[in-house]
Amino acid sequence: MWVIGDLFQNFAAKYVGISRGIPLSNTNQLWGLLWGILVFGELRGAAHGMIVRVVGGSLLMALGAVAIAFSSAPEGEYVSWKEAAQRESDLYSIDPAYVAASMEGGEKSTAPFRRTWLDWLLVAAATSIFVAFGAMAIIPHMEINWIWLAGLTSAMLVVLVACGIQLRRVTGFS
Repeated sequence: MWVIGDLFQNFAAKYVGISRGIPLSNTNQLWGLLWGILVFGELRGAAHGMIVRVVGGSLLMALGAVAIAFSSAPEGEYVSWKEAAQRESDLYSIDPAYVAASMEGGEKSTAPFRRTWLDWLLVAAATSIFVAFGAMAIIPHMEINWIWLAGLTSAMLVVLVACGIQLRRVTGFS
């Protein structure tokens, strides 16, 4: 699920800007907190003050995310964004149309991209390392609340599908 969140983070940074997209994506900590408390019982037996601080901080983070989500960028921000893109284009001698297409979510090139043998070698090596460590791993015993596991998994899947549908409507996944 975290990788899917990272994918959405990239779209968020691209379409609503880093100043809004990254803070919104960092609300993943709230999901992690819910999983830790509800599924794995991480705060079981914690002092009342600790629970109040955790819940209070989480609510504050959620309110901040809501405020960011409903904010809008003034026209000056878009002007600054385009000026910065032009400076980078000039500095690195990159075609301005290419930079604009990248920043606006358009197609950058019509030529198909082909991976080299080195790309495939790196993918194979990385995959082999993960498989080797996975084969050596010992699964720890954990007490899991299966009801909350099913509930949170369902909620995350609903959010995933809803965000995916909305993102497809707005961007076409460009």
